[in-house]
Amino acid sequence: MTTAKEIIKYMESLRNETERQGLMRFFKTAPGEYGYGDEFLGIKVPQVREVVKLVAQDISLEEIPELLMSCWHEVRLCGLLILVRQFERLTSKRLVGDADAIKRRDEIVMLYLRYADQANNWDLVDLSAPKILGHWLLLPTGLGDKRAVLDELAASPCLWRQRMSIVCTWKTSQMGDPSWCLRYAEIHLRHSHDLMHKAVGWMLREVGKRISMDLLREFLRQHVHEMSRTTLRYAIEKMSDEERKMWMGI
Repeated sequence: MTTAKEIIKYMESLRNETERQGLMRFFKTAPGEYGYGDEFLGIKVPQVREVVKLVAQDISLEEIPELLMSCWHEVRLCGLLILVRQFERLTSKRLVGDADAIKRRDEIVMLYLRYADQANNWDLVDLSAPKILGHWLLLPTGLGDKRAVLDELAASPCLWRQRMSIVCTWKTSQMGDPSWCLRYAEIHLRHSHDLMHKAVGWMLREVGKRISMDLLREFLRQHVHEMSRTTLRYAIEKMSDEERKMWMGI
């Protein structure tokens, strides 16, 4: 399979009606819910990853938009995971500063951003943004100001682009740089949507877990009265029972 049409045809052959109904409930596709209108084939993530393994090395970037524009959630996920896999192949030590690799990574990032609205549920964002955008933040680029790219995502009216701007910082925190998370956590701290409350709390928890619990505590001291209870609960999850009760009681 080297074309989007071949991949879509194969994935449609894997359709599972029982799984489909469960996924549509899980991802909140009913009227008025955040995933309203999304369509599922009923394919589990490990199955999608198997498809990606088969095709990622051979399929060209020109084919990816057709996958990302698919009505099927799992096909869009496949397209995003192909981008992840192709990006990761360009990040070895040997290729970090290679001019051609930089250009190809930037092409993947630009494609990802161009079709960001198609990553229109939390799983599509969470499985792609840290490994593409987050990793890109740590690498040489020819695209200019990285902060401007994330600021544009954060300021977007699109919930999923906003989530990208904070969830991608999982990778930067993992690699020891908390500045990206703290910046976008502060920007989104008063967001109205529960999915953003959870994302911000999750990323703050990662700062505490991977970099410094004292740094997390300092952020909480400054902002605890601005954040939702959900954000706070997620952020303090790795603390002791006693300390969690203290923060929740403030």
